[in-house]
Amino acid sequence: MLSDTARPVIEATLPVVAAHLDEITPRFYARMFAARPELLDGIFSRANQRNGTQQKALAGSIAAFASHLLQHPDTLPEKVLSRIAHKHTSLGIVEEQYPIVYEHLFAAIAEVLGDAVTEEVAAAWSEVYWLMADALVKIEKGLYAQQANDRVWTPWRLVAKEAAGRGSITFRLEPADETPASAGRPGQYVSVRVKLQDGLRQCRQYSLSGEATSTSTRVFTTKLDEGGEVSPHLHAHLNVGDVIELSHPYGDIELDTSDAPIVLATAGIGCTPSASVLHNLAASASERQVLVLHAERSEQDWALKEQMRESLTSLPNADLTLWLEDTAGAAEELAPREGFMDLAHVELPANAKVYLCGPLPFMRAVRSQAIAAGIPATDIHYEVFGPDLWLAA
Repeated sequence: MLSDTARPVIEATLPVVAAHLDEITPRFYARMFAARPELLDGIFSRANQRNGTQQKALAGSIAAFASHLLQHPDTLPEKVLSRIAHKHTSLGIVEEQYPIVYEHLFAAIAEVLGDAVTEEVAAAWSEVYWLMADALVKIEKGLYAQQANDRVWTPWRLVAKEAAGRGSITFRLEPADETPASAGRPGQYVSVRVKLQDGLRQCRQYSLSGEATSTSTRVFTTKLDEGGEVSPHLHAHLNVGDVIELSHPYGDIELDTSDAPIVLATAGIGCTPSASVLHNLAASASERQVLVLHAERSEQDWALKEQMRESLTSLPNADLTLWLEDTAGAAEELAPREGFMDLAHVELPANAKVYLCGPLPFMRAVRSQAIAAGIPATDIHYEVFGPDLWLAA
């Protein structure tokens, strides 16, 4: 918790610091990469730096952590920390890198706020930073200790590459050496690291879209992101027989193991973790009530449609409701609703556990609708691709 000395200082300065975080974080990253350019090789994403999502995510996490310390002085924001820690371990972030971030972040704060950063203010915000850093390091060490080996990256060979809806491809890989592999859980992701044409390595997290628990196969599905770097490389240059690097499976969204009904609400390529969950439920002959809600531009754009429908067919208590922006040519048996997902006319099961994945505006809207329908906020979970911009809001 915050010390009695730091608390009033953080209360007084949080509005000012939060208001300037959008200016502070770009300066921080510029300083850090100028001093430590190697951090752009295989850890930080150039694409996320260009579009500003990394800066917004960092700003959101700092503000959220400081606010929590003020509002709930005897606890830490476990969900926020867990989500960040899983992303960090999937990239191989280690304790020794936190002082590097501290040095350049606080230099950027001083640059932006100038004389307002007194010794007292600097000490209080240093306390916030190290409380957050120490909590993350503790969680990350625990996650690393659970791995089947002590390597961050291991080689995997592509054995199949298949179209999965318009603009999407499913990649199936097997281990390329004898390194023991960790089992995953439905809904988790792996980081994929590739060497681009200019020689720089870049990473991206992709949800496992098949049997997550396998240690002999990794399956993930990607939609081409024209503004990114990893998916264009995978789609255009990765061929069967090629070897790439994968992390262990990570992700803090764990499927509830009770008998409670499950609602999987997704949009676009956000269907990938749902496909994995359905695959694993079908493989275990689950009799749980499952309601799948999916929104897509058109039926042709729906990645993993056949896999998901096959899983749904084998689950005795599963139903699908589909929304399509363009219903032209859609199969009649899908009975699609036209437009965007709207829960107003959907009967959500009582005591359901709700899982969201898709673009941030979609998840915010559906979460609000689910709460309005009587689902407690604590029973609604979400997964984001890339930096967590939910916190930035």
